[in-house]
Amino acid sequence: MLNEKNALPLPGALPEPGFYYHYKHDPDFRKPGVKDAHIRNYAYRILGSIGFYTEDNGPEDKYRVNYLPLYPWAPVYVAGLELGRIVEDNRPLSMFMEKVPKGTNGEMIPRFTKITDTDLIARLTELEDEQYSVFSPR
Repeated sequence: MLNEKNALPLPGALPEPGFYYHYKHDPDFRKPGVKDAHIRNYAYRILGSIGFYTEDNGPEDKYRVNYLPLYPWAPVYVAGLELGRIVEDNRPLSMFMEKVPKGTNGEMIPRFTKITDTDLIARLTELEDEQYSVFSPR
């Protein structure tokens, strides 16, 4: 796993930190009692950190992308509430960066798409702050 200089093998492209939608995001989604559910569902903040699986055995793709769900019904967020700590989602880097089929024609689209709309980013930032304010310290 380590090369002769005792360094980790470097991955290819990395996602930039920021807000992303998963390909399952539905802008028409509504959830009773949840403010802004239509912009929160399958919305995530990709963190600046990258994980690495350090054991020699295990998955081929050792790098992990760490991120927080921005919808309060996400199982990872609910688990965090039960544990009293922030629980991060993570997935293999290759899976995060891959394209997946969507729709009846099987069009290949990115699994995650970076959100670039500044008004939407501002609103998601507010929602994230509100959602994760229950954890102290953050």
